[in-house]
Amino acid sequence: MSVAGLLSEWSWGAQGWVIIGLGIVLAYIVFGIAGFGTALVAGPILILFMPLSKIVPLLVLLDFVAAFGNLLPSRRDVAKPELLRLLPCMAVGCTLGVIFLLNLKSDLLLLLMGLFISAYAIYSLWVKARPTQLSAGWAVPMGTVGGLFGALFGSGGFLYAIYLNSRLQKEAARATQSALISCSTVVRLSLFAIAGVYAELPLLMLALCLLPAMALGLWVGRRLTMKLSREAFVRLVTWLVLASGLALIGRYLST
Repeated sequence: MSVAGLLSEWSWGAQGWVIIGLGIVLAYIVFGIAGFGTALVAGPILILFMPLSKIVPLLVLLDFVAAFGNLLPSRRDVAKPELLRLLPCMAVGCTLGVIFLLNLKSDLLLLLMGLFISAYAIYSLWVKARPTQLSAGWAVPMGTVGGLFGALFGSGGFLYAIYLNSRLQKEAARATQSALISCSTVVRLSLFAIAGVYAELPLLMLALCLLPAMALGLWVGRRLTMKLSREAFVRLVTWLVLASGLALIGRYLST
């Protein structure tokens, strides 16, 4: 495709590029702190410019780079039994999610995404009690639904976090979650490639253009973890996510 053809795909203007870039920076600030959640933050912003069926594969490409960067320093802390327990279920969920993403109508996906991120935000803000110890059997629903949400909406990491935090110490849970999300990005990347999504040059070039914004977000996120309370920051972002989810639902109802 020629340069002119690429530009015609990205006819957002300077203001659109700034909004998209800031959305990616904010999303990867959250990723640098929490280890997941890019689509929860970037999705409601990017959906103003492109369909969800493009957003999720785009973020998977960026997550692929970011997740392995998070994994390398902590790979020795990974709890391999928990990882192996979750991986097959996650792969099944990812496969189902990709099928739904590529076949459902865009307006229905808009509503589903709004409902999904609103429900996630409400759960995070108002449900204080966390299970002290989940049984190993919970790996099946948590892994499968986490994979489904990861492929369909770009974010299932919070389900992995609930499961792993109930069974492992903090460092082991974080390292195992990073490993699982890394594996999830590989599975989703492979499924999207098989489906032909990455045969579109504009999508690949857009991901390349947004790599600096992703790197900036990760850098800021890692600095903030040293200076701010992770819980306070994530809570603030969760309120923003809730507002975005409600806005998506309102947008669907107004069409």
